[in-house]
Amino acid sequence: MEIVFNQMTDHLPDHDYEKDYQTIMEKAGRLLGLADTLVCSVIFADPEQIHEINREYRKIDRPTDVISFAMQDDKDNIFIEEEENELGDIFINTTAIENQAAEYGHSVRRESCFLFCHGLLHLLGYDHMTPEDEKVMFSLQKDILHEVADQ
Repeated sequence: MEIVFNQMTDHLPDHDYEKDYQTIMEKAGRLLGLADTLVCSVIFADPEQIHEINREYRKIDRPTDVISFAMQDDKDNIFIEEEENELGDIFINTTAIENQAAEYGHSVRRESCFLFCHGLLHLLGYDHMTPEDEKVMFSLQKDILHEVADQ
């Protein structure tokens, strides 16, 4: 499993996010029985950039903390052919990491890892639009993040 990192901002998370995100992706892969050749991209953005993305693609005129763009929306179809291993892109608002960590009373590392895990599960076809879907997705998040970024 591979993560390609890009940045639209110089304001990056203040922890070893590459290692933490890789651990999260590999743990998700084990828990969900995913192929180990999957790839995703993480793009770090500032509030203004993610606001523009949210407005343009989701028609929501405000910044958000994380946005995922899945290459394959059906989790039953993630692997049709060997070449189709790109899951999609996760845009993370680096300012939201710090603000939400302070708001929720936990570490920047934990919030950063949570946002990556949340975005990754969206790439894998999980959502939280109904109470049942939310229960499944949030339970997976908890299992994946356990012992990775609990602080």
